[in-house]
Amino acid sequence: MTTQLEGLKKFSKVVADTGDLEAIKKYQPVDATTNPSLILKAFDLPGYKELIDTVVKEAAAEETGEGQIDHIIDRLSVAMGTEISKIVPGRVSTEVAAKLSYDKDASIAKARKLIDLYKKAGVSSDKVLIKLASTWEGIQAAEILEKEGIQCNLTLLFSDAQARACFEAGVFLISPFVGRVLDWYKKETGTESYSADEDPGVKFVRGVAKYASERGYETIVMGASFRNTDEILALAGLNRLTISPALLEEMSNTEGEVESGIATDVQKVERGDRITEAEFRWQHSADPMANDKLAEGIRNFAKDTEKLAELIRQKL
Repeated sequence: MTTQLEGLKKFSKVVADTGDLEAIKKYQPVDATTNPSLILKAFDLPGYKELIDTVVKEAAAEETGEGQIDHIIDRLSVAMGTEISKIVPGRVSTEVAAKLSYDKDASIAKARKLIDLYKKAGVSSDKVLIKLASTWEGIQAAEILEKEGIQCNLTLLFSDAQARACFEAGVFLISPFVGRVLDWYKKETGTESYSADEDPGVKFVRGVAKYASERGYETIVMGASFRNTDEILALAGLNRLTISPALLEEMSNTEGEVESGIATDVQKVERGDRITEAEFRWQHSADPMANDKLAEGIRNFAKDTEKLAELIRQKL
């Protein structure tokens, strides 16, 4: 009997939702994804202490002005991504600062800088995905970057409007969130638990995958933000699934057969006209869950970035 993790890997590419090098080595994911929260946690991981101290010292000398802290955070993000890229055969997602989520031009500039820093570290751009929030501005920035050969991962995705705009912009990968959708519905409805097939997050991501298949979009759909293994197994068959070490461990210790939860026999549909900015903003804001969770996600990533900045100030 195979483990659930072994069975899952037959249907989907597994991505590690962590910056912990030991966990990445243990579970052997194809890709890895990071964000400010995970970088913050790295300050407590012994494997990163020397790297962090070295990078902070070097970066502080490179930039002494007002943007010093931001530069150090960029260098830390790339340094961590560089170490991860030595382990995973695929790509590392590196996030553009949350505070730039509504600034297209600044997001583009930051993405270009991160790619340049990776190149200086000896990591080619085809090993990196630039991670942007799925705001209108973030999606427009991604479309421009994709045309330059800088591939993107659009995160904090909670609505059909966001998914549609990403598909039409030709982004490489989107990360629709499962667990955070579930969190919102549990709080709003008072429902304690859902079966996997009735889980609002699972249903949302299945719908996104179906929309892409029906219209022949090549964008990779990667389920993210899982709360339990039932959600993961229900989405087996999705292109990619990014999973935390705790859930990877649980699945690696649990035997069981895995079956695909993603429909493949879909009928093709005409794409139609592209979504306009007005349509996007109206449709997204008309979904209370999506509206709440996008704003909350940006705020929380920004808070973690500020906590990270404070740790750096202490080191300086």
